[in-house]
Amino acid sequence: MPPEAGAAITVERVEGRAGLDRFLAVPDPIYRDDPNWVKPLDFERREHLDPAKNPFLRRIEIAFFVARRGGRDVGRISAQVNRAHLERYDDATGHFGFLEGQDDPELFAALVEAAEGWLRARGMRRIAGPFDPSINDSCGLLVAGFDTPPSMMMAHHRPYYGPRLEALGFRKAKDLFCYWLDLRVPLPRAAEAALARGARSARIRTRPLDMRRYQEEIRTICAIFNDAWADNWGFLPFDEAEALHLARSIRPLVRAEDFVIGELEGEPAAMLVVLPNLNLAIRDLGGRLLPFGWAKLLWRLKLRGIPEWRMPLMGVRKAYQNGPLGGALALAVMAEIRRVHATRGTRGAELSWILEDNRRIQSIIELCGGRHYKTYRIYEKEIA
Repeated sequence: MPPEAGAAITVERVEGRAGLDRFLAVPDPIYRDDPNWVKPLDFERREHLDPAKNPFLRRIEIAFFVARRGGRDVGRISAQVNRAHLERYDDATGHFGFLEGQDDPELFAALVEAAEGWLRARGMRRIAGPFDPSINDSCGLLVAGFDTPPSMMMAHHRPYYGPRLEALGFRKAKDLFCYWLDLRVPLPRAAEAALARGARSARIRTRPLDMRRYQEEIRTICAIFNDAWADNWGFLPFDEAEALHLARSIRPLVRAEDFVIGELEGEPAAMLVVLPNLNLAIRDLGGRLLPFGWAKLLWRLKLRGIPEWRMPLMGVRKAYQNGPLGGALALAVMAEIRRVHATRGTRGAELSWILEDNRRIQSIIELCGGRHYKTYRIYEKEIA
């Protein structure tokens, strides 16, 4: 327990640029001695939390809270009401996110109380999270896999966070699995045999993105995602503005071959997207690009390259998911992205995240040699 733990804890809502800077700085001392923590880039976090720049925030009302003790900021939490979630599920559930704090039960209780009170005042009867700030962003609390750094757009936490929440009455709502795929290891024989069977079908073909029609192609990717994930737990669809924002955000990072579209008789029916694991390129920058961070980042991206990737999006249209065509499509796009990156010298990729009960996709990933190596958890609690 920190030496100032006996001092009184106060929790205040912070707003504006100065308040957001305080909020973003809270994790720094908590992870100072954790070799696996990667500090996000400060400018990227500010833009991510700016409704004028991030269309994913247009329908989210959010409040930021910072806990202070002994003259220092020692914890933080956000509380948010996501109107898109409420319209889809009508469950009076508010969310929390961006949870960080020193190992002190009193501190965690004070942070959670602030978030619950804010949500209760807005008619919420249940709290769930962490969502940073939605299910289409970083989400989940790390509960297994603390010994390796997080991949891009994934969180890292101290092992005591989960027990502190559970002591406050939170229970598991859903676990999210992350898989690691070592591309230096040959494709297992079972996968090779399954691919050989699929290759004999003239109905399934894979192709990269057509960069000449980039925005249109991203819309196709999002349409497949919206259809494929429609029945999944907690799903929220991408709308037009969000799809275009996604297209602009990732454009500088990707090449055509980082996308695979699986076609069934010429019609897009499956997709897969991989992105370079930027955490490898920024982990020693301390969140800053000045004075020399820009040069380091550009050199690592353009000249040295990034040897690890993350697969954040994958889906097969719902009409094919429960039959042999669905499995063949999923295996085809996964095998193609594996082939492309193996030839580039990529050493591995994180496939994340996968719902704990999505055995169809898990079995295909495992068939291709993936192993489950991290688990994130969404917690929930009644607050009415």
